[in-house]
Amino acid sequence: MTPRPGLFDKIRSSLHGAPRRPAAPDRPYITLSYAQSIDGSIASRSGRPLALSCSESVVLTHRIRAIHDAILVGIGTIFADNPLLTVRHVAGESPQPVIVDSRLRLPLDARVLRQNHKAPWIATTEQADAEREKTLVRSGATVLHIQSQPDGLIDLEALLRLLKQMDIQTVMVEGGSQVITSFLKHRLVDQLVLTLAPVFIGGIQAVWPQQLSLLDPPRLEAAEWEMCGSDLVLRADIVWRDP
Repeated sequence: MTPRPGLFDKIRSSLHGAPRRPAAPDRPYITLSYAQSIDGSIASRSGRPLALSCSESVVLTHRIRAIHDAILVGIGTIFADNPLLTVRHVAGESPQPVIVDSRLRLPLDARVLRQNHKAPWIATTEQADAEREKTLVRSGATVLHIQSQPDGLIDLEALLRLLKQMDIQTVMVEGGSQVITSFLKHRLVDQLVLTLAPVFIGGIQAVWPQQLSLLDPPRLEAAEWEMCGSDLVLRADIVWRDP
């Protein structure tokens, strides 16, 4: 009997299988992947790092990173966690780090800038300071100029079109809450990988409550889950309703 494919195999096949392509061919395939508590929190309070995933889930996360071309986070995640955004717990190539930073606030001592062998691509807007840009470029970063939306945030659709032109076919989006909410709000997610930690936090929600009324909730299809250490990991295809 052929063994039942594991959750990671499903994640990988969704990336590379012909039926699992994004609704918009001019952007990469997007996997939204993050960990939350039972009550939907990803942090206890703003700016405070919080390790939710167990060690087995961390290994799975790094396996997922290794099969994506790029990994994307917002500047808030850099401030809170100072992540490396690399593959370290498994064999595999690290994805290209992409940071959404509309005002170029990335610290010059950020680990993603100093210790990642792939210098980050920083997506910013016309609000960015020109001198700050020169400093970051001298430190090795590539600055991508993206138009802003009326609220001053980066136009994510424009950013994704540019990434596709730069031969990025798959992107793993890890957070934080503003980025998660924005990708959902603009219907830019193809696959969800959600790690559910068995704790209550009562903190910062993954999806901003004040934005929920603005979202056209998608359907989760082909949903599967399995235990990964003490965590439950859910994988599902995101299917959007016709506008």
